[in-house]
Amino acid sequence: QLQLVESGGGVVQPGGSLRLSCAASGFTLDYYVIGWFRQVPGKERAGVSCLRGLDGLTYYADSVKGRFTISRDNAKSTVYLEMNNLKPEDTGVYYCVVRVTQNVEAMCLSSNEDLAMSMWGEGTQVTVSS
Repeated sequence: QLQLVESGGGVVQPGGSLRLSCAASGFTLDYYVIGWFRQVPGKERAGVSCLRGLDGLTYYADSVKGRFTISRDNAKSTVYLEMNNLKPEDTGVYYCVVRVTQNVEAMCLSSNEDLAMSMWGEGTQVTVSS
C-alpha cells in the first residue's frame, strides 16, 4: 500500500524545536521530490521545504531559511523536517507530499491545484504558542 505518514507535531513555545517525520511505505524516495507544506485556517497549503530524493537537493521558503532543515534517510524511506527557533507564525498543519519530478523549487512553489493528484499524508499539527 502506497502511503505517507507524518509524525512529530506538537505544542512548543516560541524559540523551541520540533522534528517532523514523513515515512513513506510502498515506494522508495529516489525518484521523487518530497515536500513539506503548511496549512493554516482559511488559506491554501504553502510549500515550506522540499527535497529531491535522488541527491538531497533542497529548497526552503524564505520564511524558514536558517531555521528549518530538511533531510532524508533513503534506507528508511523517511524525510525529516528539523524546525528550530520556532515562531508563532510557524503554527499550522504540516503535510508531506511526493511528486514525480526533479525540480525542487517548482515543487515547493506549486499551487494546491497543481498538486491535487499527488500523494499527500494526513498531516501533523504544529502549534507555537507561549
